[in-house]
Parts: sequence; C-alpha cells; structure tokens
Amino acid sequence: MGKNYETVIGLEVHVELATKTKIFCGCSTAFGGAPNTHTCPVCTGMPGSLPVLNKQVLEYAVAVGLATNCDITQYCKFDRKNYFYPDNPQNYQISQLYLPICRNGYVEIETENGTKDIGIHEIHMEEDAGKLIHDEWDDCSYVDYNRSGVPLIEIVSEPDMRSADEVIAYLEKLKMIVQYLGASDCKLQEGSMRADVNLSIREVGAKEFGTRTEMKNLNSFKAIRRAIEGETERQIDIIESGEKVIQETRRWDDNEGESYAMRSKEDAQDYRYFPDPDLVPISLSDEFLDEIKSRQPEFRNEKMARYMEEYKLPEYDVNIITESKKMADIFENTVAIGADPKKVSNYLMGETMRILKEKEMDPQDISFKPEALAKLIKLQESKAINGKVAKDVFEVLFFEDIDPEKYVEEKGLKTVNDEGALRKVVEEVIKNNPQSVEDYHNGKEKAIGFLVGQTMKAMQGKADPASVNAMLKEFL
Repeated sequence: MGKNYETVIGLEVHVELATKTKIFCGCSTAFGGAPNTHTCPVCTGMPGSLPVLNKQVLEYAVAVGLATNCDITQYCKFDRKNYFYPDNPQNYQISQLYLPICRNGYVEIETENGTKDIGIHEIHMEEDAGKLIHDEWDDCSYVDYNRSGVPLIEIVSEPDMRSADEVIAYLEKLKMIVQYLGASDCKLQEGSMRADVNLSIREVGAKEFGTRTEMKNLNSFKAIRRAIEGETERQIDIIESGEKVIQETRRWDDNEGESYAMRSKEDAQDYRYFPDPDLVPISLSDEFLDEIKSRQPEFRNEKMARYMEEYKLPEYDVNIITESKKMADIFENTVAIGADPKKVSNYLMGETMRILKEKEMDPQDISFKPEALAKLIKLQESKAINGKVAKDVFEVLFFEDIDPEKYVEEKGLKTVNDEGALRKVVEEVIKNNPQSVEDYHNGKEKAIGFLVGQTMKAMQGKADPASVNAMLKEFL
C-alpha cells in the first residue's frame, strides 16, 4: 500500500435515560414486559393526545451537559422530525434540531500519546421509536410500542477521533460519566446505550474530509471495534482501486464480520423539521442550573484523590475501584460499616474482578450486599475462618444472598482452634512422612510446606495455616 491513510470518526450516541416513566407520558420505561403493555394514547400516537414533558428528563440532560463541559441552552424547544416508518406511530419523532439543550462541550480521554479532548457538538433530548419484530415463519412484522416514547439523549461528537482505541476510550468515558450521574445504566446489550459510527478516511496530511458512511446496529464495544476496522479496510480498498466511497447508512453484521448498505444518505435528507406545536418552549433559570450543579456527584477524579488521601490506598487499587460507580459504592458502603479499606479493596480487585471476567459480567450486575462482605472480612480477621475458606465463601456470597456467619456455621467451615486436636494431627503427619522430616533437618526449608499441606488436608482445610506452621516447627 503506497499511501498512508488516517481514519476520521465521529459518533452519535443514544443514551436511554433512567426515568421511571416515558418522556411525554406516564407509561413505564421498564425493560422487557409483554409487547404493547407499557403504552397509552400519547406514546402510540393517537390523534388528539397531548404530550407533556417529564421534568426528570430535562434534569438528566442538563446534568450530563454540565458534566461534559457543554453550554446549556437556557431557552430551548422541541421540534418534529417527520418521517414514515412502521415503528414510529405519529409519523414524526419529537426531537430537538434548532435549539438543542446542550452545545459545544468536550470530554477528555487518555490515549497512548497522552490526553486528548473529544469535542461534543451537541446533546439533544428526544423520544425513542417502537421496535419491529420480524417473524421469519409467518413472513410478517409485528410492532411493539413499549419502547416508543422512552426518553433519550443523543450525544453528537465532533469528528475528532482517529482510531478504534480513541472511540472506545470516548465511549468508556461517556458511559462512566452517565453512570456516575445515575442518568442511565448504559447497558449496550439491552440497548440503553447505542452508538452509530460515522467514518471516513483521507490521506495523512489532507485538509479535506473524505466521504463518510454511517454504521448502525453496534451493541458491544467489541462489535464497534471490529466494525471500525472492517469499514476502514473497505474504504481503503475502494479508494485504492480508483473508485469513490458512497455516502450511505450501513448495517454491521457482527456474526459475519462485515457491513452492508441499508440506504443511501443524502446530506439534506428532508425531515421537514418544525417546532412542535403541542409543547411549550423551555426556559431555564440560573437558579435551576445552580440547583442541578449543586446536585452533581463526586466524579471519578475527585473520588480517586479522596480514596488515596482518606483511605491511604495505592493508586493501582483506586484506579480499578473507581472505574465503575457500582464498585465505588460497594467499597464506600462496606468501609462505612467498619471494614478495613485495604481488605475491602483486595476483595474487589481480586476475587470480584476475577468472577466478573470469568462470567463476562458487567460491574453493574454485582448484587452482593456490602454487609455480607463486611461480615466475611470480620470472620477472617478474627481467624474464625482461614483465607482459603474465605475465598470459597465469597464465591457463594457473590451469587447468592447468604449471611456469611450463618453459612460458615451451617457448613461447619470454622477454623479448628482446638490445640489438642491439632497437636494429634501434626504428630501423625510427622510420623507418616519421615523423608520430609529428614529433608527439613538437612536444611531443606521447602519440606515444611509439604508437611503443612498434609496437616491442612487432614484437618479438611479448617486450620489456621500460621498455627500449623508454628506447631510443626516446634515439633521438628
């Protein structure tokens, strides 16, 4: 390949807000539910029904805007975006074109060359459409309007990203900000965070942008990375063979590992936008903005500094714990009950991360209670159970709502602190392993490890390894 190309990427990220009810009516936003049960005349677009804005949607949108360094539009309104599609019951979608709620922001990401600001062109509020379910057997499509009217914010970035790594870093950052705010759970697999990727390529050093394509249907970070790499290659091949990239919307098929054209996209696709006549414009006072500012949570950077200062934790620990709001909450709540910060941190970084990785779970899905973890740490500190048993109990506690104290009692996992019983076992082990005893006396320190192992086995793992070690040394 003679020429060097660079990729230019901008994202449109839709985030489903964590309100209990929809954006313009009182229907539930809960995920799941039998088709068309979370619906009413407003969200199914019945003639004559009137939308009323959910105040919580506005508050979340402003909070996200403030956290992403945006200017907040204090006089803003809703517009109708007109298009026909079976899952869009009114034949228009209520969105914001002329006066979006937030503009001109940025988030800072970490790249291999240091930090970089990714510009945010705007954030606007809008309603989601329904969902088409295609039935292969009957060769027909059904519409489920449960999702219709679920509140979204659309975060439109500037074309500032140059690689899949930067895109993932940007999305991780957005996801973290939104989760810290409690504005959404951002579960890509449930569609509560969706990203469309606008991508073009140009020769390195070129000023002009190339022709871009938009890719949809990306529901995991892995799929996004693969789609970016696949589309970059496709566009380079087209240009290298002397042809032109067509501006179009493409659908990424993650199983096939390739994208295919959905529809050609003209720049001036005519949605005949006009201000929504049923919704009054929104005027935000300075007091309202100050109120939202005062409710902003402690974000990751502040948390990290505080954890190192207040709990004397190493930076490595703090980095891992604060990466998700859920982990940080569990950490703080467990410590608040009185558990040792470093021990709590060790459980989160070690066992918790291991299980999440093995089961391919998100920290959001952690369900164990801080009280249970605090009790487990106490049991270990008081030497009621040893480290090995504690790990086994944690594994159960992670998936089941158990009381560690009762569980240890019922399963007979308590450490045997009966010195007489231990003495008997140690004498047996020494008698049965003359070779190891001799090795130890000949200066082989390691031999004692084998004897400790044999003793623990005979005690069914219920002895304190330190006591076993000490007693063996005394006998030897």
